[in-house]
Amino acid sequence: MSDSTDALTHAWDLVTGFDATFYGIVGLSLRVSLTAVLLAALIGLPLGAWMALSRFPGRGALIAVTSALMGLPPVVAGLAIYILLSRAGPLGELGILFTPEAMVIAQCLLVTPIIAALSRQTIADLHVEYDEQLRSLNVGKGRLALTLLWEGRYSLITAILAGFGRASAEVGAVMIVGGNIAGVTRVMTTTIALETSRGDLALALGLGVVLLAITLGINALAMGMRGVASRGYA
Repeated sequence: MSDSTDALTHAWDLVTGFDATFYGIVGLSLRVSLTAVLLAALIGLPLGAWMALSRFPGRGALIAVTSALMGLPPVVAGLAIYILLSRAGPLGELGILFTPEAMVIAQCLLVTPIIAALSRQTIADLHVEYDEQLRSLNVGKGRLALTLLWEGRYSLITAILAGFGRASAEVGAVMIVGGNIAGVTRVMTTTIALETSRGDLALALGLGVVLLAITLGINALAMGMRGVASRGYA
């Protein structure tokens, strides 16, 4: 019991004492995940709008694949990026394996299908709702996409938050492509896994508290966005 109490006390001291190493790990985690989600949004939102508004051969298959990739196992994504970035891979000359950049790419691969699939559904629903009105205004496809993206902004923000939740809690892919190198690629999830296996529960608990707080904050923000969206469409 005393060991557990000591671990909790030390964990709380790490959280409240602004330990440089502790918050360096937190900062790297946020930087990697936020960058990955930003890139995923820049890819996923236009892709989702395109799938929702365009008609082309193979569209149904693309939608099905995108939806299936929402559940892509992180270790598979990590393995794919590892093969691409390894010395023998097609992108090996970039030399970014076992760097934060490789971790961003892996998380982007995981998050993009989530944002694309959810945004496609949002845009498709709005297109059905506003189709007659937009037709009467003779709106072109580019302006149509921008209009619907704006109208669905609250739901789309929720989709982006869902992507951030996936990225921030991910461990398998970043472990494979980042290597969990102390001071370089060690993020919250990989540190929790490592320190728990080592028996250093204080650091693992402290990072777990921060990660839980971030997760709860994301969920609260997403619920708030859904509420705003519901009132806006009412």
